[in-house]
Amino acid sequence: MFYVPGQFRDSFTKRIRMTFRNRSLIAHLAMFGACAGWGLMAPVGKDAMSHGFDGITMVTFRVVGACLLFGLVSLFAPREHVAWRDKLRFAGAGLFGLVFNQCCYTVGLSLTSPINASIVTTSMPIFVLLLSALILKEPITGKKALGVLLGFSGALMLIVTSSIHVNGRVGDIRGDLLCLFAQFSYALYLALFTPLIRRYHVFTINRYMFFWASLMLLPFTFGHVIHVLAEPVPVKTWFEVAYVVCIGTFFCYILTMIGQRTLRPTVVSVYNYVQPVVSVAVSLLMGIGILKPTHALAVVLVFYGVWLVTQSKSRQDEGSR
Repeated sequence: MFYVPGQFRDSFTKRIRMTFRNRSLIAHLAMFGACAGWGLMAPVGKDAMSHGFDGITMVTFRVVGACLLFGLVSLFAPREHVAWRDKLRFAGAGLFGLVFNQCCYTVGLSLTSPINASIVTTSMPIFVLLLSALILKEPITGKKALGVLLGFSGALMLIVTSSIHVNGRVGDIRGDLLCLFAQFSYALYLALFTPLIRRYHVFTINRYMFFWASLMLLPFTFGHVIHVLAEPVPVKTWFEVAYVVCIGTFFCYILTMIGQRTLRPTVVSVYNYVQPVVSVAVSLLMGIGILKPTHALAVVLVFYGVWLVTQSKSRQDEGSR
């Protein structure tokens, strides 16, 4: 056996620990940045869809714009061989992870308040729990079940409250339900296509997913978008759309992948809490949202429910420590 001096061994171990800490810090900052960007996207996108754009036009710009950006960046990224079978699977991933998810969320946001939309996004880990139990056979503990009950109680309270008001600043039940279905669609995408998205590089995944999503979306929305853009659109709205496409979609998707490579899934899901905090604060400052006592109670129920779910480790979480 080779003798390694103690000083050298301690220095090497210290470097490894510092490298791991730096990677962990970068991952945490990446997830915080992504969720803060998504939280800001709700009020910014809502304002854009109140001044020249509508939900269908916004989601078309978001999907097609990100498709072009990922296609451009992929020219400089390492090339990967993708089997034809997986290329077709990316179509299903794009359908559930992008088309249904982004269409329902963006159109729902155009109908309801950004505060409601952001609160509903925190229900996604609960859907992941239920679908993982059904599809991946993950066990459901008592703590997880209580978390699901509390989370859905908060979402139900939010929806019932919104159904009483016909005011986009307070909420709209149609928009809340669409945003809720968007979370279900993304959770289904995670449950069905996790092995596929772990097989390839982040740019390869997004390039194919956004390509298929654009191909499925454009035939139904192109004519509508041309009609909407025939009217003059304020310069401020164009800047808001640019933020939604470049930051809220393209950049945030990259940051999320960076975080997911280092952090456990439970830690990643906790960062969903950042979205409604940012969205509520910005919405109140912009004057496009109203925070009611029932909203605050719904936030507490949903947050506590999701926290209980994430505190109960799954088999996959235990194995990824």
